[in-house]
Amino acid sequence: MTTEALSWQQLETLTQHKVDRINGPTNAQATLRLFGQSEADVRVTLYRDNHAWCPYCQKVWLWLEEKQIPYRIRKVTMFCYGEKEHWYKQLVPSGMLPALEIDGQFITESDDILLILERAFGPLYKGMGDPAVFPLRRLERVLFGAWCDWLCRPTGAFGLKDSRKRDQFQLVVNEVEAALSATPGPYFLEEFSTADVIFTPYVERMNASLYYYKGYSLREDNPRFSDWFDAMESRSTYRGTQSDFHTHAHDLPPQMGGCYDNGEAEAKAKAARVDNGPWFGLPDVTYPEPENTKAEALQRVLKHRSNIIRVNPAEDAVIDEALRCALTRMMNGSDCQPPKGSDVGLRYLRDRINVPRDMSIYAAKQLRTALEATAALAGDRPGPSIPIRHRRDQNPVEFAS
Repeated sequence: MTTEALSWQQLETLTQHKVDRINGPTNAQATLRLFGQSEADVRVTLYRDNHAWCPYCQKVWLWLEEKQIPYRIRKVTMFCYGEKEHWYKQLVPSGMLPALEIDGQFITESDDILLILERAFGPLYKGMGDPAVFPLRRLERVLFGAWCDWLCRPTGAFGLKDSRKRDQFQLVVNEVEAALSATPGPYFLEEFSTADVIFTPYVERMNASLYYYKGYSLREDNPRFSDWFDAMESRSTYRGTQSDFHTHAHDLPPQMGGCYDNGEAEAKAKAARVDNGPWFGLPDVTYPEPENTKAEALQRVLKHRSNIIRVNPAEDAVIDEALRCALTRMMNGSDCQPPKGSDVGLRYLRDRINVPRDMSIYAAKQLRTALEATAALAGDRPGPSIPIRHRRDQNPVEFAS
C-alpha cells in the first residue's frame, strides 16, 4: 500500500528546522561566527574550501570553534571539483587552502596558521611547540605516512604487499594507542588540546577510507581510538565539522591521487554497504541520533530544491515528483510510488549528498535511506558513476548558476 506524494507546500509545513549559524552550534553553512560577541570583535577571516573536504581547513576550523574566536568564513573552490576563484588567487597567488587573514596579514599552511592564532589568542590547553604536543605532532605525521602507503599505492599479487602495508600501519596505530593510554582520559593529553585538533582531520579520513577500500575498521578494532572518537563526538564543535564514510570514500581519490582497494570480499562488502546502505550502524558515528534530523534534511532540500532538480540527470517533472515521494516517505514513514524511470535520478542525488556541507551526518543518513527506498520502488538501475579522477559533478558554480 502506497501513499500520494505530498506537495512542496505540504512538505514545508512539516519542518521548522532553524539553526543560529552565527552564535549557535558549529555548522558548515556559516559565513560569520560571533559566539555572542559583536561583529566589531572580528579580527580573523578563514578561507576554507566550499565542500568541507580539505583536512587542513578542518583543523583550523575546529581550533577556532573550540577557542570561540569571532571570525568570518569565505569559501573557495578546490581544484578537484572546480576552478579556483580569480578573486582568491589575487589574494593568495599559490591558491593554497586554508588561508587566514588576521589584522590584514595573510597566512597559509595550517600549522603556521595555528601558531599565529596561538600568539594572538593563546593556546588550546597546550600549544603547538609544547614538549607534550610536539612529539604527538610527529606521531601524527608518521601515522599519515603509513596510511598513505597502504591506501594510495597499488598492491602486489595475492595481496601479500597489502597485508604487509596493513601490518606496518597497525604498528603505528599501536603507537598511537599507547600514547592515548598514557593519559587518564580519552584525549591525547589530560584534557582536550591542540594535539586532538591535529589528529582529527586525517584520522577521520583514515576511519572512512580504510573501511571502504581495505575492510579495516580503525574505530572498532582499536579500543583507545574508539574511546577517542566517542569523546570527540561528545563535542558540538567536532559534530559540526564531522563527515561520514560515503562523503570521504568518494572525495579522497582525486585529492590523494587515487585510493586502491585490496580486492578482498570483506572490503567489497563494506564498500557496498557504504554505497548502497543500510547507512545506520556504520562506525562513522555512534552518538545517539538527535530528534530533529529528518526535519533538518527536509529543510535543506526545500532550501535548494530548484537547483537539486535542475542538475539532476532525470527530467525535471520526473525528479520533482520522485523527490517529493522520497521526502514524503522520510517524514511519514509510508512508501510512495515514484514515477517510472526515476530510480537513476534518485540514486544520483543519494550519491551526492555531502556531509557536512549539505547537512549533518544523521540527517544525511535519513535522506539517503528515503531516497534509496523510493528508488527501489522504481527500479534497480544505478545513478551515473561517481568520478574518481576529479569531482566536477560537485562543481559549486554549476550548481548555483
